[in-house]
Amino acid sequence: MLGSGGREHALSWKLAQSPSLTKLYAAPGNPGIAEEAEVVSLDATDHDAVVAFCREHGIALVVIGPEAPLVDGLADSLNAVDIPVFGPSKAAAQLEGSKGFTKDLCAQADIPTGAYVRVHSLDLAVAALDGFKAPYVLKADGLAAGKGVVIAKDRTEAQAALADMFGGGFGQAGAQVVIEEFLEGEEASFFALTDGKTVLPFGTAQDHKQVGEGDTGPNTGGMGAYSPAPVLTPELQSRAMDELVRPTVAAMAGRSTPYSGVLYAGLMLTEDGPKLIEYNCRFGDPECQVLMMRFTGDLAAVMLACAKGELAGADADFADETALTVVMAAKGYPGTPEKGGAIALNDAEAEGAKVFHAGTREQDGALIANGGRVLNVTATGANVTQAKARAYAAVDKVDFPTGFCRRDIGWKEVAREGN
Repeated sequence: MLGSGGREHALSWKLAQSPSLTKLYAAPGNPGIAEEAEVVSLDATDHDAVVAFCREHGIALVVIGPEAPLVDGLADSLNAVDIPVFGPSKAAAQLEGSKGFTKDLCAQADIPTGAYVRVHSLDLAVAALDGFKAPYVLKADGLAAGKGVVIAKDRTEAQAALADMFGGGFGQAGAQVVIEEFLEGEEASFFALTDGKTVLPFGTAQDHKQVGEGDTGPNTGGMGAYSPAPVLTPELQSRAMDELVRPTVAAMAGRSTPYSGVLYAGLMLTEDGPKLIEYNCRFGDPECQVLMMRFTGDLAAVMLACAKGELAGADADFADETALTVVMAAKGYPGTPEKGGAIALNDAEAEGAKVFHAGTREQDGALIANGGRVLNVTATGANVTQAKARAYAAVDKVDFPTGFCRRDIGWKEVAREGN
């Protein structure tokens, strides 16, 4: 397992339960992952070192958690020496690595998405605003840790955001920008596993991107999530598979860049049906945490089937219960987080909850904050209302004075449930 966040802790926790697993290593890991795997020191950007470790230890499967190593082509380096990898090639990972690449593919394969333009300079971007109505959706083309999207309420705000993007506010990710049509509806996340040919649905979720309660404030990497997402009805899931995911997998195969791994579709549920907002080439974070709380199968086996092109006939079994996770972040996030704050988990997991470590480290035997999103406090229940109550009961047991969280995760679904 390569990675060190809450997503990787959730994957490690579930992999450790796999009947087919014999030994699990994680790099670089975190204190939570260290409870599930043997943590080793490896730099995912050093492909030769990763390959050498895998050869020395007879690794049968490498699971790449975050997007950056995938976009960097680590899967290619491992596949080149016949080491199975769960995760797409560099060429296929462009589905996340370049917003413009994905929009172009959608246009060519007739995949439902919003109208768009790709622009390479500030002057062209400002001029392109004439073709859109407010609010304006502005996206840095490259990887921006989930923070490269701005919804500008008017032209003045849009021009300022574009100036920031082209001025280096998002680093190289903002060297190109995609301007999109604003889609009306409710957002939901749909996941599928694929080996490049077979496509297997792998759950739904809804997350909360904005830092403030009531979905206010700047976008973050995600402040909480729940699964399943009832708004993604069986009919809408079927449409997402038939109109978006399968055509995408077919289009990638047709380009001789087959996609293997998890394909995470961010959807807008419009009056005309599901439309693609964006693809991610890895599990969402914190959506992965709630998916893993519900998944009941052998994760190592299904991931290996993906990696080896043997997904046909595989199943993905999930518990009927709902899982909900609350992100506890360090003060200052999503700006500059306050690191070093002491954390005491106490008995937060006593009532069946699970605390996934996202940005923690140990110092002199104590647990401290070491990132923006620090903990994912997760619980299950018969519905969102019950799962939410149990998750916040666990949150209230955690002693994290320099941390904060939203108190309304799942609020829309709680209202729909009549609570």
